[in-house]
Amino acid sequence: MRVGEQSTDPIDQVLGEVPVPASLTPEDVRLAVRAVVVHAAEEWPNGPLCRNDGASYPCRLHRWGRRVLENHGLNERQIDALIRHGNPFVHVPFPFTYTTPRPGAAPARTAPAAGYPARGQAGRPVAPGARPAAAGMRPGVRPGVPGRPVTPPTAAPRWPRAS
Repeated sequence: MRVGEQSTDPIDQVLGEVPVPASLTPEDVRLAVRAVVVHAAEEWPNGPLCRNDGASYPCRLHRWGRRVLENHGLNERQIDALIRHGNPFVHVPFPFTYTTPRPGAAPARTAPAAGYPARGQAGRPVAPGARPAAAGMRPGVRPGVPGRPVTPPTAAPRWPRAS
């Protein structure tokens, strides 16, 4: 059965199709990605079945997820690539705009989102006006804070081994 065909499953005939929201939100797109990946086809001797609930493929949630992603701007090849990728938590940008980067162009860096602190080394928040740790600084010295340096412990504590 193809994606656009009418299902012969009794549950589908009673419940009908899951409605697509009029205006899509990022949560709708995340749920749609999860629906198409989790409810993908699995080959059985009597034909493909939904990997999650054993209904005839494509099940109601898979069809809903495809319709939401198509309304979001993804084409069939991109949706099939999401399914082959297999990660139900893969990020699809919102709003989705398909742009092809120039050959050899570096990806653009964006400023941090409003309300979130800037991130420094190792993803830690950096205080406004503070200097990030330079490569040549002594370890154990707090940057921008006057006072004595923080000394590392001389030896690691020796804890008894669990047997």
